[in-house]
Amino acid sequence: MDLHVRYEGDDDPKKCTAKKLERFDMAVLHGSDRETPYGVVLNPHADRALSPADADTSALVALDCSWESAGEAMFSLPGEHRALPYLVAANPVNFGHPMQLTTVEAIAAALCIFGEKTRAEDVLSKFNWGHTFLELNEEPLRRYSECADSTEVVEIQREYLERE
Repeated sequence: MDLHVRYEGDDDPKKCTAKKLERFDMAVLHGSDRETPYGVVLNPHADRALSPADADTSALVALDCSWESAGEAMFSLPGEHRALPYLVAANPVNFGHPMQLTTVEAIAAALCIFGEKTRAEDVLSKFNWGHTFLELNEEPLRRYSECADSTEVVEIQREYLERE
């Protein structure tokens, strides 16, 4: 599966995880919706949760933009839109905050849910805090990856949300 990012350029390019993935030839960045391929789009506003049932896609697409501008209108990309379930950020800006993931954390989470943990580790290895994301989210990522579909993922997510 190819990794793609619809890149908005809102954040500091030196701190941008998507730009770093591009520098290591791990993801392709696109400057417009038209350029971005059809695939599974990671969208926090989607009606369905990402699950292993979505793993048969040829492209995983993330949107790289500032959290301040990440409204629903930003997610006009063609594809199958899926929301990541409850996870905790490990990046230095949002450490410990639920659902405030960087682009690389979102991509790695999706890869883990799809059963591609080794690839997720590889993507995160380019960041000195990357391993921490997998450590913080080890249990939920494992449990989500064992689900059959979105409904099961949402049931497990509910357990984590009730703990908050």
